[in-house]
Amino acid sequence: MQGDDGNIIDGFIPRDKAIKTEGGYDYIFSDLEPRYAGHKNTVETDQESSLIQAVSKYISITGDKDFLNEEIAGITITGRMERALLFLINKRFNEKYGLIWGATTADWGDVQPEHDWGVFLTDDTHYSIDIYDNSMFIIAINGFIEMAPQYEPRWKPVRDSLSANTRKYLWDNDRKKFLPHIYLNGSPFPDGFDENEVFYHGGTAVAIEAGLLTTDEIKTSLDKMVENVKASGAGSIGLTMYPPYPEGYFKNKGMYPYVYQNGGDWTWFGGRMIQQLIRYGMTAEAYEQLTPMIKRVKENNGFYEWYTVENKPEGSGTFRGEAGVLYKAIVMLEEAAGIKSEK
Repeated sequence: MQGDDGNIIDGFIPRDKAIKTEGGYDYIFSDLEPRYAGHKNTVETDQESSLIQAVSKYISITGDKDFLNEEIAGITITGRMERALLFLINKRFNEKYGLIWGATTADWGDVQPEHDWGVFLTDDTHYSIDIYDNSMFIIAINGFIEMAPQYEPRWKPVRDSLSANTRKYLWDNDRKKFLPHIYLNGSPFPDGFDENEVFYHGGTAVAIEAGLLTTDEIKTSLDKMVENVKASGAGSIGLTMYPPYPEGYFKNKGMYPYVYQNGGDWTWFGGRMIQQLIRYGMTAEAYEQLTPMIKRVKENNGFYEWYTVENKPEGSGTFRGEAGVLYKAIVMLEEAAGIKSEK
């Protein structure tokens, strides 16, 4: 169900259930899979990167690469992955900054401020460049090169340019943090709002995974995250951001302060920060920051989607995103300690 331009959908439902409603999705159909109707959140710019990362992780675990040569409608899986990367270059690339863009969202979130739902581009969308989308793209290119090294001469220069431009334009060296957004057609937020006061926890963690920060900068970022947790009263460094956007800055009623992506506490991203701390040798800090995440899973007897600032669980209680990042963090800690994991 990949688009002709290389784009990747978010998901799909049975075709006979795809009822078009006013303000809803424009469903996506493909002759290659007529049973289903696809849907895509167009404010985001991470679906293509996410899928390629998923394939890369599958291969790293299984060692199975034969399927990369299988063809769908005359195009190999490897070729289709490159088409996904090219979609970002052809459709979401800003020449001035040499970075990819999306709609304005809260950190890694997928809700724009200008609409009651906020998941698709509209005439009112404010386009911007952020750290999350570009970091995800860099990680995807790294994974693609590892899976298909024959493409390295073509994609390594792109990866290196993205990394350099991310540091040049998005990293605030004075404040030792990433800018929330570079706006391409103005900000959706009121005049006088200093958005650079907002520290993005999730985007910073993914930037570290993309290799964009030094060890000293990672330590400084962790210190800021810990300070933000104390200032907000949140349960863990999974806190999406601090401070959150003020009430009314997003039309979506589920985006008021400390709710959902606007300052909710997501282990899904906090766990990624734990993994990076271990990767960079900060195992004591990783263990300390992991402990409250593990504690609440046990207390609530479930893997929840996100937590309120009071550390109350919200959303699905069987959220695989939380379970997965915690499992990987535990295995990484065991390996760092020389303990053989019983998988």
